[in-house]
Amino acid sequence: MDEQKITAPIIDQKPKEMIRVSISEAARLFGVNSQTIRRAIASQEITYVIVSGRYKVNFESLVKWSQHHTTVKNKLANKGIGQFVEKWKIKNPLYSPNPKSLNIKKDISDNPESVQK
Repeated sequence: MDEQKITAPIIDQKPKEMIRVSISEAARLFGVNSQTIRRAIASQEITYVIVSGRYKVNFESLVKWSQHHTTVKNKLANKGIGQFVEKWKIKNPLYSPNPKSLNIKKDISDNPESVQK
């Protein structure tokens, strides 16, 4: 008996927005030298396009590449954009998300009849 593979059609799937940055922007964001980014391009570890004679590097491939290399990951955390994460954290509870409101969303998804009208 032949098995038939049934697949559901993909409806209204929007294409993923692609973020591209220049080599110098990538180097600043990740805390590395621009030559490091160029070496990654040459070894085909990151994807890119050429626009008006300039390299535009796919940001998603940069993130994946940085997480596979320990030195790059450390530089990202210490010299790149990662050094600002602590400063960005919301310390004032007045502006932090209310834990009760986060639990309400969970309760609604678990039991939609419990929502008061």
